[in-house]
Amino acid sequence: MISKSKTAFAAFATLALAFTATSVRAAGELHVFNWGDYTSMDMIKKFEEKYDVKVSITDYDSNDTALAKVRTGGHGFDVVVPSANYVPIWISEELALETNPNQMENFKNIMPQFQDVPYDPGRKYSVPWLWGTTGVAVNTSIYSGDVDTLSVILDPPQELAGKINVVPEMGDVMALFIMYAGGEICTEDKAVLMKVRDMVKAAKPKWLAMDYSNVEKLAKGDYAASLEWNGGAFRARLQNSAIKWGYPKEGFVVWMDNVLVLKDAKNVENAKLFQNYLMTPEAAGLNSTFARYANAITGSEEFMPEDMKAAREIIIPPELADKGKFIAACPPRVTELYTALWTEMLK
Repeated sequence: MISKSKTAFAAFATLALAFTATSVRAAGELHVFNWGDYTSMDMIKKFEEKYDVKVSITDYDSNDTALAKVRTGGHGFDVVVPSANYVPIWISEELALETNPNQMENFKNIMPQFQDVPYDPGRKYSVPWLWGTTGVAVNTSIYSGDVDTLSVILDPPQELAGKINVVPEMGDVMALFIMYAGGEICTEDKAVLMKVRDMVKAAKPKWLAMDYSNVEKLAKGDYAASLEWNGGAFRARLQNSAIKWGYPKEGFVVWMDNVLVLKDAKNVENAKLFQNYLMTPEAAGLNSTFARYANAITGSEEFMPEDMKAAREIIIPPELADKGKFIAACPPRVTELYTALWTEMLK
């Protein structure tokens, strides 16, 4: 997915203190704010039993939805799971608590390339949840042409027109559209952005929906194609073998979701325990097994099914590997520009 530099561990004494802090038994509650249909309940049950903590989960369907909800206050959540390109926003707006996962007992389990990341240097705030790609899923019983192109969404063939879904996540979708138009992620090039606007306005009448909860509909044939996340496509294929995952040759998005503790969390110690627990191979493996995305935890393969090891949704074809671009945090002025364009395009 991405290549990250490795960071040094904290001093042994600090690590020892963190070990003590994250190893005690707890009791009480934990309120998780996460993407919908993205959490292994087997993993949650094991956490609840281990720490005697009752977990509640509230869903959202986009990074912007989650951010807007927490910004208003009075939400009652303890942890949130934003994508990497949004983590700097949560930190800069002081919505996230510095919990120093890099000093926790299980930090050593994070794969080296994910231990020091540009969106959270040294991982002072976040731990990995899952990572994946954003591309296209196509029902090949309806359309048998090339799926490794975003043209199935932006210039769809007749077989797909009127049966297309697009996930409602601005960051991923805008990045894909910009790359298809020949631009770079976070570009401010007005010519590229106007090209994107015109392409979307021409294509949108051929879309059926902008739906987050689309796995079942894709599997059942209600949608013939979807601008989608790879795990969703994988789960749809398990129900319908005609579903094929495509990596757009024009460029596809690579992302990582991460767990933050909220600054105004009421159950901070339980939230820290949760962060530490998520860095265990079993927890990561259970999450991957449920959601069908890769994770960043060494040893998690032991808890994952065999069919994930060679799945096209997980293993990027070598000839397309260099087309994957990690979606970074754009400067605030660019985000504002994209938000205005997104709003205009979707009218």
